[in-house]
Amino acid sequence: MMSFYDTPLADLDAAIAADPGWALPHTMKAGFLLSLTEPALLAEAAAHLGHARTLSAQAPERERVHIQALQCVLEGRWGRACNAWDALLVDHPRDALALQWAQLWDFYRGDLPALRQRPARALPEWDEHDPLQPFVLGLLAFGLEENNLYPQAEEAGRRALAANPRMPWAVHAVTHVMEMQGRFEDGAAWLRQTQPHWAEGNGFSTHLWWHKALFRLESLDIAGALRLVDSHLSGDALQISLQRVDAASLLWRLQLLGEDTARRCAALVAGWPLLQDTCTPAEDTAAVGTVAQAGYYAFNDVHAVLALLGAGEHQRAEAHVARCAARALLPEEALRTNHAMAREVGLPLMRGLLALARGDADAAVELIYPARAQAQRLGGSHAQRDLIDQTLLAAAAAEGLRHTPGRRRCSGPQRHALGRALLNERLLAKPATPLTRHWFEAVGRREAASA
Repeated sequence: MMSFYDTPLADLDAAIAADPGWALPHTMKAGFLLSLTEPALLAEAAAHLGHARTLSAQAPERERVHIQALQCVLEGRWGRACNAWDALLVDHPRDALALQWAQLWDFYRGDLPALRQRPARALPEWDEHDPLQPFVLGLLAFGLEENNLYPQAEEAGRRALAANPRMPWAVHAVTHVMEMQGRFEDGAAWLRQTQPHWAEGNGFSTHLWWHKALFRLESLDIAGALRLVDSHLSGDALQISLQRVDAASLLWRLQLLGEDTARRCAALVAGWPLLQDTCTPAEDTAAVGTVAQAGYYAFNDVHAVLALLGAGEHQRAEAHVARCAARALLPEEALRTNHAMAREVGLPLMRGLLALARGDADAAVELIYPARAQAQRLGGSHAQRDLIDQTLLAAAAAEGLRHTPGRRRCSGPQRHALGRALLNERLLAKPATPLTRHWFEAVGRREAASA
């Protein structure tokens, strides 16, 4: 579960068969299924969690806490689940399950301080000879990176890999450092150097191929990025939404740069269960686990809309956003973490994307720019959320001639000035890469044209 090599399902099934009275394998199986953020797996996860609960009378207190935390996850109360794991780790800092799961759900809900603080509190309690200690160090490395502590993050990630090179999470943390610092040549070399340890038989490989493609994009190697899409981010390589999200993100960035990605986006849409639903939001809620539900997790929904727009499916994109909005209004949704996430960040972003697709760049900026300030709450990483800035830069460089009737709008010059401001901010974070120079030229040309 911590290395992402294969899945733990076969081993957990073997444990269940070997000791039918043991609650923990059922608990672990439920947690693994829930961690995939697939609504279609909720029913199976709930069944295992229910079975674990029937066996929990004989279980140790630590196992019962995990059952309670995962019940919160199942109900969509992700923050409460992380609080339960936090309390558990105070007394049991070497509970690897609590560390692993809490970091995943911190990531899904954008709790950046917790990504660093929790493994930092626990790590000193781990003996360096414990085979899981490097994995905890890898968790810390990623938390340090997401809190902009880049030298410390890179050092921790490299130290973890020196102890165990088969650790994609630590490879991933160092990769993120290089992405955030604009070190695209170093990043490409890093992934090439470590590739034997992550490219095959690992559930994290698709995401690291995505990072490799991001380094290609940073150098404006469009052909190289497309080759990676076709070889590692399409077809059978995409098994779950977390992988499809990466493909959608990459194809959208390519489209912003002028590449025709419609055929590839159409293939992505056709294979994405989230986009095959036809039931209403109320039916979605009543049929938990039987369908892939729009509105379950705003981060995935935003990327699904990107895929639909990239495929030219504008009406389906609008329908998907409408279903997400309708679900957000249901009273029973109010306690779910996704509720505020969707209403305050996800829905404005998706509506801004729809506006941009309609050719109304001004309306797109009006919707997307305010959501940018809260984008962390959408979940994901800084690198993933950079898609928002790149979309705003594309909107700033667009003509924006269309207008949504009855809507207050910013002017073209205001958009161009915003684009320049975002680029100024970007230059303080990392050097002027070819991608950044591309956007400077695009925004500058539009600004000059409107002067």
